[in-house]
Amino acid sequence: MNARHVEEIAAELSLGPSQVSAAARLLEEGSTVPFIARYRKEATESLDEVALVSIRDRLVQLAELDRRREAIVASLAERDLLSDELRTALEAARTMTQLEDLYLPYRPKRRTRATMAREKGLAPLAERLLAAAQGREILADPFEAARAFVDGEKGVADVDEALAGARDIIAETVSEDGRARHALRLLFVRRAEVRSSVAKGKEEEGAKYRDYFDWSEKARQAPSHRLLALFRGEKEGFLSLSFQPEADEGVKVLERLFVTASGAAAEEVRRAVVDGYGRLAAPSMETELRGALKKKADVEAVAVFARNVREVLMASPLGQKRLLAVDPGIRTGCKVVALDGQGRLLATDVVYAVGRKDRSEAERKVRALVERFSIEAVAVGNGTGGREAEAFLKDLDLGASIPVVLVNESGASIYSASDVAREEFPDQDLTVRGAVSIGRRLQDPLAELVKIDPKSIGVGQYQHDVDQKLLKSSLDDVVLSCVNAVGVEVNTASRQLLTHVSGLGESLAAKIVAHREAQGPFRSRSELRAVPRLGPKAFEQCAGFLRVRGGDDPLDGSAVHPERYPLVRKMARDLGCSVEDLLKDPERRRAIDVTRYVSDDVGLPTLKDILAELEKPGRDPREAFESCAFDPDVKEIDDLRSGMILSGVVTNVTAFGAFVDVGVHQDGLVHVSRLADHFVADPASVVRPGQRVTVSVVDVDRARKRISLSMKGLGERGGEKASPRS
Repeated sequence: MNARHVEEIAAELSLGPSQVSAAARLLEEGSTVPFIARYRKEATESLDEVALVSIRDRLVQLAELDRRREAIVASLAERDLLSDELRTALEAARTMTQLEDLYLPYRPKRRTRATMAREKGLAPLAERLLAAAQGREILADPFEAARAFVDGEKGVADVDEALAGARDIIAETVSEDGRARHALRLLFVRRAEVRSSVAKGKEEEGAKYRDYFDWSEKARQAPSHRLLALFRGEKEGFLSLSFQPEADEGVKVLERLFVTASGAAAEEVRRAVVDGYGRLAAPSMETELRGALKKKADVEAVAVFARNVREVLMASPLGQKRLLAVDPGIRTGCKVVALDGQGRLLATDVVYAVGRKDRSEAERKVRALVERFSIEAVAVGNGTGGREAEAFLKDLDLGASIPVVLVNESGASIYSASDVAREEFPDQDLTVRGAVSIGRRLQDPLAELVKIDPKSIGVGQYQHDVDQKLLKSSLDDVVLSCVNAVGVEVNTASRQLLTHVSGLGESLAAKIVAHREAQGPFRSRSELRAVPRLGPKAFEQCAGFLRVRGGDDPLDGSAVHPERYPLVRKMARDLGCSVEDLLKDPERRRAIDVTRYVSDDVGLPTLKDILAELEKPGRDPREAFESCAFDPDVKEIDDLRSGMILSGVVTNVTAFGAFVDVGVHQDGLVHVSRLADHFVADPASVVRPGQRVTVSVVDVDRARKRISLSMKGLGERGGEKASPRS
């Protein structure tokens, strides 16, 4: 552990050094973020997952910075360029930008105009001109000074060539100067404009980017979603972009640094400055600004995506209900599957219920399946024909106790063709697998959605344009957090769900499933120790998040970690009862004085968590299930009219607003300016994916299939204030 890193991170995040040090030590020992946040609160003084992730990521960044610093020092030392002053400056650099600025003049580079001029012996002339331009030397006649450097053998034919070579050296010198780059960097950040124009000959083909054919705004004010749209347009060849301030502003910055005197020598340097800015400094700064803007846009877009994925994964589960799942189809019919409460496939069939006048055969088949398997709910995919299939099933009047629920099927086709689906259902076709996935999503969204790449869930913002490594890391964190927040039933969980449990991963998850299939269900958490290669560290990390319901020890079905079982048993003994009595009797729990059990390694945060868990062992933090009823008269975009008030479900939240499903196969957009009767800076403060809302139809563009919606003026009907999950 690097003490300097700990101090830096503590200052940056406004945390205590002891908190950062403890978190760093636990991470270094192999503890996961969910484990530290839940079971090591005393060590970190109750740091949450957000803070722990920030510490972890910053530790990685600082380690990368140190590795780069070491590589630079080694390179300079090898070439005998490392002075004590430069070493000190490199050691003091606290960002990669500062480090690279210091290294830039010494970086090995291909032969440049300045390199060739130095080879011709013109460096002293360049130094004299610079000194004169800054008043450090008197040089009345630069032409006379240049005569001394005319040398045909070296390739300097005359005075003009000597001065031109000197200017090339000066141009490169000023463009690589640390002070100059810092000043130009500030100028570009503050004053650069992003200018967009249509690429030559792409006016018709790139019509979707028409809004950006002649566009400009301050680069620092451009929102992330617009920048990503511009970058995508450029990548696809439809747009030409530039990110620069006015040229004379950059030249003036360099002149203030390098041309402080007057005279002929100063004019030579001024010419070099203009050339150096336009040819070298400005393109370099533009590239750097582009990178910074892209990184910032990526971070914001990934944060939006991750927040949306969290909401979808933590959506309310219907629970272990026997159900029919329907993958709608028109020409090929609706694929219907019956699932038991654990999501196991019981039967399959095809019914022709959409676009048919005679539905008697379809009705007979559905009723038979409902009766045969004591169906408790029906899940219908919201794809093409979904509303029609929903209407058909509701018209059957299967009973008030059997709800018919539309389910978002985004990514179901990805699952159907995946190795996971082939492994689960080797003898079934894609449509059966898709129907099963739709049904399981209703039973438990989290357990089913972990089987596909989170990018396929359909709640992203330019997810294919952002840094894929950053996106994967962020989404992996979200999935890990959600799975461990809910907890996993070890005897029914799929290998994919177990993979995301703290401390496991693919290999151990597979071994747990293999052990379960060979030896039968686990009767206790302690039996996990018998799983091959599941050692003490892995057991420590995973045990608290795995549930064994109905096993030998009632605490195994709770989030109480096995390391605290002796403490709970002591509480029970002190009250003269069993652990089972403690779980059943609130009066006994209220009689516990937690201060009596504080020790060196167990403090009040952990004790309070234990009491809360004893009150509701293994409780599911997700909200109770609630379905949304769409307007039965609105099924297609042509059914929409301006002014309609409709119920809908938020499907995606972006930086510019929220998309809402109103049941017409095309989500409508509630722009951020129409989300509420008050100003909204962040749409996520008002809505979240899965939220039930009431909207009004503002406009319908049928040609482009665009629906504009509003939640303004609807009062409480618009939707409750969002409460994003931590």
